[in-house]
Amino acid sequence: MSRSIQYCREHEKKDFILSCIGIFFDDLLLKNAMRKYILILLFVLVFRSSIGAQEWMRSLDIAQKLALVQNKMILMVWEDSTYYDYPVAVQNKKGRYLIIPNLFSDEKISPLIWKNFIPVIVSEDEYQDLFIKIKDKRRQAYIDKFNDDSIKIMDVNGNILNVTPYVDGIQDITRLIERYALSTDLISNELKNYYNDKNFYSAFFLASKYLDLALYARKNTRSKLIDLSNIYLEEAKRFVKSESLEGDTTLLQRCELLKIQEYLVDERPNKVLRELKKLSKIGLAQSNDEFFAFLKYTAHASLGEEDEATLWKTKVSSLNLKKAEKIINLNI
Repeated sequence: MSRSIQYCREHEKKDFILSCIGIFFDDLLLKNAMRKYILILLFVLVFRSSIGAQEWMRSLDIAQKLALVQNKMILMVWEDSTYYDYPVAVQNKKGRYLIIPNLFSDEKISPLIWKNFIPVIVSEDEYQDLFIKIKDKRRQAYIDKFNDDSIKIMDVNGNILNVTPYVDGIQDITRLIERYALSTDLISNELKNYYNDKNFYSAFFLASKYLDLALYARKNTRSKLIDLSNIYLEEAKRFVKSESLEGDTTLLQRCELLKIQEYLVDERPNKVLRELKKLSKIGLAQSNDEFFAFLKYTAHASLGEEDEATLWKTKVSSLNLKKAEKIINLNI
């Protein structure tokens, strides 16, 4: 069935249903105001049910809000990419790969995309505004990914997760799902806080939570989540400098400690101990003592240095000991 015929039939169905609804309410002689509101409600329900989840979204802003509610990542492409066939590969239930001629029109793959992501096609008219937000704030590999025609997996704030080199060809949808179809339920509060109010604390805590999320991700996805965490960490540093926050030295030092924690998640405990040694020579703010102890304990325990780890364990909170256990298991 062509898309135009399907479109006409869907609209005929909606018109018929709405006509029946109107006749029904006329017969019941409902008050005009009541009938108006109920008709609007039913129209929305009919419209949503008839369209379903087949059409890609066209508004990044609305897609972000929906992703925030559904705890999903966003699958985004530039509008120019939709003007020609966009072949992709997907694995069937038997483990065999199938070639889908066009990602945007195939009715079989659309439910799979919607199940795992919030798909959105972004107009080229939005490019400049979106680019300004990242200009001079991202590495070149990120900018290249932002600019190319490949599929971009983003979080609710529009930051790209799958920053990988793009080679023209058929993209693997199954692999994208396996690596990047993440539930953000664990970090939903931090995502909402940052989305609603961007400041040092919302950026810092979101950066920290992304490192927590990385502990539960596949190994080949973990490094991408660390990079995503680092985007928010760098933004937190900029907030300290731009907002002239009280205790700015202490806050920047806390950012440095979180940066060191990235090495733990990346299974590099020796690097952690070297960086902590450098930091201790400069002097540590008292409010950062517990964070420092957490890193020291986790690094030593990850290396199997039980005597050294024991010296720091009593200074770590019970909550952070649970996190440390998860990190230690990664490093063993």
